[in-house]
Amino acid sequence: MKKLSEVLVRSGVLVYREITAVVLLSLISSIVLIPAVLMLPVPAAAFVLCLLYVPLAAGALYAAHQASREGGIRAASMLRGTVKHYGASALFGLLCGLFALILVSSWWYYGSRSGTLYFGLAVFQTYFVAMVLVSQFYTLPLVVQEGVGIGAAMGQSVKLFFKHPGYTVGACLQAAAIGVLLLVTVVGYAALYVGALAMYWNAAAANVIRPADDKA
Repeated sequence: MKKLSEVLVRSGVLVYREITAVVLLSLISSIVLIPAVLMLPVPAAAFVLCLLYVPLAAGALYAAHQASREGGIRAASMLRGTVKHYGASALFGLLCGLFALILVSSWWYYGSRSGTLYFGLAVFQTYFVAMVLVSQFYTLPLVVQEGVGIGAAMGQSVKLFFKHPGYTVGACLQAAAIGVLLLVTVVGYAALYVGALAMYWNAAAANVIRPADDKA
């Protein structure tokens, strides 16, 4: 099993080498992201992102996985992967949206009340939701790479998280950091994030799922 820093460097090299395809995958997903964020009310935008943006991200992950096996990342693979894994990825997106709703509701409820106890409860629920989401880092890669059903993939992802907690938390922090850096320029996020994330996510997850596979 490779170190996380090595996975990050190799993923960066792949993104640079496949930059045209990475931009194309990101722009395809942004066709859904930008109108939803700019034109729809927050509840409707969140619903659209769960049902469309997450499946497109799963499609990009599928394209990255196919590229690691066959060489060369293709936009057609992204669309094929989106259709193939739509049900699992849409359900996964809705579950992530549910936990995000719990987080927002907690801060809205406890934040409107004064006192250290309420603040502590909000912080605890934030930590709990964050750990739940981190524990699902391998869910979509398991669905895409191994063909595992969404329920089994979620359970197996939790087991992998407990087996490699430091690696998993570090991988999630790096993925989030890349997104935050690209958000400094919205154009950079729209043109790069999903494609770059797919390359990194595929490699970071495969490193744990199939540690003996050198192609991962």
